[in-house]
Amino acid sequence: MTTLLINISGLLLIAAIVWWFWLAQSGQDKASVNVGDEQTEILVRDGVYEPDHIRLPAGKPATLYFRREDPSPCAEYVLFPDLEVSAQLAVGERTQVQLPAAEPGKYPFTCQMQMYRGSLTVE
Repeated sequence: MTTLLINISGLLLIAAIVWWFWLAQSGQDKASVNVGDEQTEILVRDGVYEPDHIRLPAGKPATLYFRREDPSPCAEYVLFPDLEVSAQLAVGERTQVQLPAAEPGKYPFTCQMQMYRGSLTVE
């Protein structure tokens, strides 16, 4: 009986982890921010990017500013795979990330383990 309870608890924990990191974030109505000045920062903390949805104008290079507050190794890098951009983020510091001019579309950005997730919409 004890083994059955342990197995059921383990399965529930696995389901909760999968929901938290992959399913819950994809179904939410995410708040977005238009980035256009040096005052806008993307915070990296508590397992998320804040804001996690960024809007940029098409055809223009842009600079994003990340502030890493989470010391976990997962938060050390931000990757924009479709734009071939990555940057190392220092804890407690503001890091500039230069993005090239991009065509209209949606571009994901993540940590190197893809647990932190965000999206970039170019319009």
